[in-house]
Amino acid sequence: MKIKLLQKQIGQRITELRKMKGLSQEDLAKSVKMSRPSLAQIELGNRGVNVFELQQLSLILNFSLDDFMSGNFSVNQDVEGITEAISEKSEERISVPTLQVSKFKNVLLYILERCAGKPNVGETVLYKLLYFSDFNYYELYEEHLTGAKYRKLPYGPVPQMLDTIIGQMLENGMIQRIKTEYYDKIQTRYIPLAKADLTKLKASEKEVIDRVIEQMSDWSASAISSYSHKDMPWLASKEGEEINYELAFYRDAPYSVRNYGDEIEEQ
Repeated sequence: MKIKLLQKQIGQRITELRKMKGLSQEDLAKSVKMSRPSLAQIELGNRGVNVFELQQLSLILNFSLDDFMSGNFSVNQDVEGITEAISEKSEERISVPTLQVSKFKNVLLYILERCAGKPNVGETVLYKLLYFSDFNYYELYEEHLTGAKYRKLPYGPVPQMLDTIIGQMLENGMIQRIKTEYYDKIQTRYIPLAKADLTKLKASEKEVIDRVIEQMSDWSASAISSYSHKDMPWLASKEGEEINYELAFYRDAPYSVRNYGDEIEEQ
């Protein structure tokens, strides 16, 4: 029996079928000659699918259009579990961040070199500059910059293991922690005592960090916190849990750093 499906239902079914086949969004998008952001919007239920696109998807994902549009359509859960496990292993390099401590320290030092002299750059602003550097780089290149994992906390995304890393850098004389008064509040700030080793950063990594610094390093703590709270990775995450880097591909303007051009279509 055919029914009129909502966009969200269509998106959910396509997502399940894609995972059952062990395909990433990028793999499927290329196969059907569609942009990854367009496919992401379809899977989210924010964009419709025309007949031609649905036919292309049915060929790649191997489903019957009649079955797909029926009310009792389902994906075999046992097969899905197996193929998802295979997919996760094949995509582990991209999807599972692994903290590169040395890289993280150099990124932190580089940001401090550029921004530590600005009176607004205390811990809150610094954490957001790190977050946007990491997530913007992942959205652009599908690779991790520092591999840091971020947790959703009330005041914004915060890198995990940060206290340990900061402690090491303080102990090794790489940075100094100071307390200053800023607009009648006590602010924790960090001063770089060592220079970042820029040979550890690729040109593309430095470019992304520079763009984040140029865009946001003059913002107040409240302004950059408010901005981060409207970013899709933050919005789609649960309080206290790790923020999934893959959510960067669901960003809309002004957060998305990819220039999609004509790929942005009317919903």
